[in-house]
This record gives sequence, C-alpha cells and structure tokens, in this order.
Amino acid sequence: MPVPTTILNGFLGAGKTTLLQSLLVQARTAPDVVLGVVVNEMSALDVDGSILDTSDVISRNSPHFASVPGGSISSAGGLPRFAAAVERVLADGEVTHLLIETSGSTHPWPLLTAIRGMPELRLHGVLSVVDTVVLWQDHDQGRAIHGAASTNLAARRRGVENLLAEQIMFANRILLSKSDKVPAEVLQQVAQAVHPLNPYADILGMQWGNVRLDQLLKMPAYDYARVETLGDELSQWEAEHGAVPMAQPESYEIGSRVLNDPRPFHPQRLWDVYNRYLGIGIYRSKGFFWLPSRDNLVLLWNQTGGSVGLEIVSYWKISALEDESLNLSEWERAAMREKLADMHPDFGDRRCRLTVIGQEAELDAFVEALGGCFCTEEEIAAWKDGAVFDDPWPQGVATLSTGSA
Repeated sequence: MPVPTTILNGFLGAGKTTLLQSLLVQARTAPDVVLGVVVNEMSALDVDGSILDTSDVISRNSPHFASVPGGSISSAGGLPRFAAAVERVLADGEVTHLLIETSGSTHPWPLLTAIRGMPELRLHGVLSVVDTVVLWQDHDQGRAIHGAASTNLAARRRGVENLLAEQIMFANRILLSKSDKVPAEVLQQVAQAVHPLNPYADILGMQWGNVRLDQLLKMPAYDYARVETLGDELSQWEAEHGAVPMAQPESYEIGSRVLNDPRPFHPQRLWDVYNRYLGIGIYRSKGFFWLPSRDNLVLLWNQTGGSVGLEIVSYWKISALEDESLNLSEWERAAMREKLADMHPDFGDRRCRLTVIGQEAELDAFVEALGGCFCTEEEIAAWKDGAVFDDPWPQGVATLSTGSA
C-alpha cells in the first residue's frame, strides 16, 4: 500500500520547521501513527536537521528520518537524492505517514510530478506555509504578489514573487504563519489577498505550528487534475524562454553563504550589524553560535526578514568540563576530555556555524559585515582573563511548549 504523504512547502523562514516539530510531538501520543520525515535544506549546512536532532522530537539516528541538504529536492540534481531518502525512511515498512519539509527556495511543481510517479507514495496534503508578517510588510499585505509575478514573466524573467505566488497556487491548504504577530484585521486582509491566487485551498491562521495532526492526516488525496494546466503552462514558458529551471534557486537570484569559525561573535558588534546592515534582500540566516558573555550556551540565531530570534539550544560540552559545580567524576572528565581532544585548544566544541540566504546582490556585503563581528585576538585574550563584554541582546528567557493549540 502506498504511504500517505504531506509536503510542508513555503518560503524561507515561514515556519515549516516549527510546524514539523509540533506534528512530531503530537505523533508521540497518537496511536498507530508512525511518522517518517524527509527534511530538505538549500544550504550545505544542515541547520534544520540539527535543530530537530537537538529538540528530542526525532533523532538523526532514527531509521524514519533523512536529511537532504545542499540544494532543492525539486531540482534535477535533488530529485534522485530525494528518492533515495524516501527509500531509506520507508525501508522497514513501519511508517504510516510521510512528512516532507522542503527548503524555502523549492518550487512545488517538479516535486509534485516526481511524487506522482512514485508508486510507494500517495500525496494528500500540500501545505503552503506563508509568513503573514512578510506579506504584510513587504508585499502590501499580499496584494502586490500577483502583479509583480506577472510583470516578471512579461519581462522574460522570474523573481521571488513568482515563487511565493506559485507555492500558494499549488497548495491544497494555506497556513498563514506568525498570525499572533499581526492585528486581527491584517490577518483577514492578508487572507483576502491570498485567496484569489488559490480559491480552492483552505486558508488558516497558524502560530507556533499549532496545526492538529489528526486533521492533517484526514486530508483527502491531492487533486493533480486541478494544477496540471498551471504546471504545463509554467513548464512551457520555461522551455520557450530558455530560462533557468523553476526548481533552481538561481532562477530567483537566490544564493547562500556559510560562515564556519570557532571564534565567538562580539555581542555589541553583532547587535550593530543586525540593526544597521540587514537589508531587505537577506531573506534568511540561521545557525549556531556563541558569545563570550554567554560562553556556556549553544545559541541558535534564527533570522527571517527584519526579525531575529535567539534561542538556547543546549550547553557546550567544554562548559560542562569547566563547571566545577557539576561534580563530574574523574572518569566522566576523562571521557569528556577525550571527546574534545581534537577540537580547538581554547574553545573546545564551541563554534559559530551560520548559513545566510538571500538575493545574490546583497549577500556578500552582509556576510562580510557578519565576519567583522568575530572577536579579535585581543578580545579573545580578554575573555580568557574573565573580562565583561557589553551585551545588548535580551537577557530574559522564555520557555515555549511544542504542543498544538
């Protein structure tokens, strides 16, 4: 029997991983439900896979989990990797429902076509997760998307607006995420603006991934007939104009960069760069980092558009070794030292690993500014001597539940 399948699609930073986490938590108490998960990320730095791994909702070691980083699974090079990941996840025959989280630059049509030809899968849900705040602030509450997409095509090009519109048009359910961050009337206006793009799909507000798993599992089989004409028209336009394939991020001039450095960010300079250099073309940046003012914490940087969140993910291993109050036994200390033996002599396992995704024209300047935030040798020496660093980032901690509403 083919495995029922749901795609979580949507633009960069819209909230797909948060939704996936919520669904996985709910599945723990759902009788006879075994979720398989395939996660795709545009960057080679597999941040989403790491986030899921540290959240305890699923482990990288689970046979029902596969990550496909480094490009879109909808592209010509990504589809074979996607098929191999599906084969691994379904190998033991235990999965009752498959969830696919695409990268934010993924166009749904090539992926839908591929799944249609996979007898082991039966597609049900194609969920388009749409960032309500981004549509409100950057696209005239969503009203500007259709016009901008049409203008792009008339000019023989494709742009981000085409990707946003088409992610919505191929969906059979639209989730307006971050609905708690806008007034109720704005949420209504965004829904009204989105509706003409896809009058056949349900439109629901969502905050913190509060979608009920039982309702998702009840979605009917996907209606390919409804979107075939649209898909054929897009494919024909692509062929006639010799364009970069719609499945390639390059079609929208979207690129990515990776920062990977053991040094900490200086908290004040990082704050300054965020407030002064973050342009509208930097769609997404995320990853793990550390600050000399909070050197025991693995911090998650999570930026979408003009908003950035800092989350505490866990503690660095070396901080446990340095913390005398933990009263580790000599055997535990020896084991910890062995794990850290090949790592940086001063920083241990501490490291900054971020991926930045955005318009090619703006990426290098922002990444260069971020690179200037790393602590200098003098500042690192001051940290080792116990110096206090100015840290304007919020000090309060809020704990969030991952359950559904």
